[in-house]
Amino acid sequence: MLVLWCPDWPVVAAGVAAGLPAHLPAAVFAANRVVACSAIARAAGVRRDMRRREAQSRCPELAVFGEDQDRDARLFEPIVEAVEELVVGVEAVRPGVVAVPVSGASGYFGGEHRLVELLVDHVSGETGVECQIGVADGLFAATLAAHRSVLVEEGAAARFLAPLSVTELDQPDTGRAELVDLLRRLGLRTLGSFAALSERDVAGRFGSEGVLAHRLANGQDERPPHRRRPPPELFVTKTFDPPLERVDVAAFMGKTLAGRFHSGLSSRGLACTRLGIYATTERGEELSRIWRCAEPLTPEGIADRVRWQFEGWLRAGDGRRPTAGVSELRLEPEETVEGAALQLGLWQGGDGGEHTPEADRAARALVHVQGLLGPDSVFTAVPEGGRGPAERVRLVPWGDQRMPSDGHDASWPEQLPGLSPATVFEEPVPAFVTDAEGTEVSVTDRYALTGPPHQVSIEGGAARRVLAWAGPWPVLARWWAPEGRPTTGRVQVVLEGMSGAQSEVALLLNWQAKRSPLWTVEGMYD
Repeated sequence: MLVLWCPDWPVVAAGVAAGLPAHLPAAVFAANRVVACSAIARAAGVRRDMRRREAQSRCPELAVFGEDQDRDARLFEPIVEAVEELVVGVEAVRPGVVAVPVSGASGYFGGEHRLVELLVDHVSGETGVECQIGVADGLFAATLAAHRSVLVEEGAAARFLAPLSVTELDQPDTGRAELVDLLRRLGLRTLGSFAALSERDVAGRFGSEGVLAHRLANGQDERPPHRRRPPPELFVTKTFDPPLERVDVAAFMGKTLAGRFHSGLSSRGLACTRLGIYATTERGEELSRIWRCAEPLTPEGIADRVRWQFEGWLRAGDGRRPTAGVSELRLEPEETVEGAALQLGLWQGGDGGEHTPEADRAARALVHVQGLLGPDSVFTAVPEGGRGPAERVRLVPWGDQRMPSDGHDASWPEQLPGLSPATVFEEPVPAFVTDAEGTEVSVTDRYALTGPPHQVSIEGGAARRVLAWAGPWPVLARWWAPEGRPTTGRVQVVLEGMSGAQSEVALLLNWQAKRSPLWTVEGMYD
């Protein structure tokens, strides 16, 4: 997460609204106490929560402003818009703080450091406001990193937070003052000391509020960012009389509607990345589909998705096809980005991340398949944590964010060493493994082979000699069962080529007790 923070924003906003020069000391008060002050005022001794009389006695020339959250939010909007011109998925956390996911933007601009430099220069140049940026895992850690202008490495948020004061938990609008005071009185003065407590103990002593604060202290986050939703006037609706019952007619109407839809977004400098297609039939049936787009949609891309969606609706099989023609069609921009900020998360072509004709054609073909078969018909693979080769890959629908799960690259116990097989069979293939005497090889209770593998015969094929082998690697299965011991093991073997074939074959074999056959082929190496 990347957080852009404007220091002393209430004072900055108040000074801008009043036309106060930036070099004069100023402070914002609520109930006669300082809620924010400028750096010049702090140099004169003004501090947060200080009474107004004491603040003015320390700095007689202090400009006094009242708290006005509406003013702060209104004047902060140009800064949010300036961030959106470079980075998509912006969330205004509160006036003075903006958060965005950093993964796609950092890849597009050539790294986190380059992204930070561009954002600081762009925001300062467009708005004239000074800002600081921090990057860390989670909104809380990234906010504290922004206060210190630090870029925290991925996975190091807990280590970054550990030495910081527990008072950092009392961020604006959180209401954690009492909890922080209690933690300090109990001797827990740093976030690290609080994070070291077990979650069970925290829940029993501090309740749900304490558990949430404990998660933050551990570098975790309470929620993902919320992207800004488009205003309702960007929706486009059209009714049809007579209703649409043919795909070619629907495609023609959809092309016209797509042009109106895209023009409405373009007039506001926006482009659509998640498109909602909603239809109502003559008999009141409701049809809907959300299209996840790997890149902002053009008018042709919108029209294509409308046509493909109608192909999926009107040409569906019996029982799934609508019982009447479509009488109303509505297009909604479920998520938008700045039209000038085309950040590609998949299949970036060229050194600069530009489009290539091959990538465009492939993407359009995949989306076309989704239109015919549904959004869960096309998948791409992302790394996943696990022990076996089949567990180490997760399939993600085309267009969704391809982010590996946390801990996917961790050292899993009993993980198969080396590279995973190139081919993993959905249904394991039966095999028969024998030693030099022709006796079937098994695995002992201590996970040693009863004999060196000499031949392997796969179902439907001739026996092939084993040239090399490694293993077995035990897999702890049903460890909670009364027998309390592993029941599965894996062995890697290299077999000689078949008659007339020169290439050798490397296989991953799986042995399991009380199964017939004992051996199966789990995967094959290239």
